Amino acid sequence: MNKAIRIGTRDSELALWQAHTVQAKLEALGYTTEIVAVKSKGDVVLDVPLYEFGITGIFTKTLDVAMIKGEVDIAVHSMKDVPTALPKGIVQAAVLERAATEDILVHKGSLDFLEGEGTIATGSLRRQAQWLNRYPQHNVTDLRGNVNTRLKKLAESNWGGAIFAAAGLKRINLLPENHINLDWMIPAPAQGAMVVVAMEHDDYCREAIAKLNDNQTEICTFIERQFLKKLEGGCTAPIGALAQFKDDAIYFEGALLAINGKQKIEIQKTIAANADYSTFGEQCAQEILNNGGTALMQAIRNALSKK
Repeated sequence: MNKAIRIGTRDSELALWQAHTVQAKLEALGYTTEIVAVKSKGDVVLDVPLYEFGITGIFTKTLDVAMIKGEVDIAVHSMKDVPTALPKGIVQAAVLERAATEDILVHKGSLDFLEGEGTIATGSLRRQAQWLNRYPQHNVTDLRGNVNTRLKKLAESNWGGAIFAAAGLKRINLLPENHINLDWMIPAPAQGAMVVVAMEHDDYCREAIAKLNDNQTEICTFIERQFLKKLEGGCTAPIGALAQFKDDAIYFEGALLAINGKQKIEIQKTIAANADYSTFGEQCAQEILNNGGTALMQAIRNALSKK
């Protein structure tokens, strides 16, 4: 069998870069591929309601539908955008070697506002909460859109700066000189990692994609996403998580914050690199919950339900 593997992607510059990266790796292994850029549609009519498939991700929904309808064979995503529970019939086929994990602040050339009042832009509750925890005197304004759109909005604004994932800007060569690394900010679970998903029954594509998998990245993102899943309980919340292999150990740091940044519950734990990590993320999340996280998550749910 030598069918062309149809690679589904959104049509933003970053999404296309990711899809072409996967395409190049597959073709280097001798596979035939084609890129299928899927534009976001409104309500897609299916024989079965979307909720029965468990389709929830705002950035992944269109591609999930295209896969289930047989329009594409695989899909490439920024892993941090992928819900912890995949839709029925769709499975994780590979996690590629991770790029930079850190968040960065892109600014206007002056950082004087850090010492006083200022406005920072981000569409992420996690970034907002961590920024306000460190700079409670600042304002945070919402910023959405793809990377190019957000950089344009920043350039046209009077904000002090905006927060981005370093990996996204580096991948499409848009990293401005005016930036600083936010090494104190814990990234989103799986930030900097790309995941490829396939249909569970598609043995040909799953076997092909498995050859792209990076074992250490797969383990670290598994731990981070397990931490997220245990804490969230289906609710979006300001949660950061990062697992890293260092020497002969896996180092983990995680945090849950109040939306306004006034409360922060952190954890740092280490296990041996060859230890059973299958419940490590869950155990770390449970410690957060036991240390005030349960009440904080309920407060977050209450606050978000009023919006």
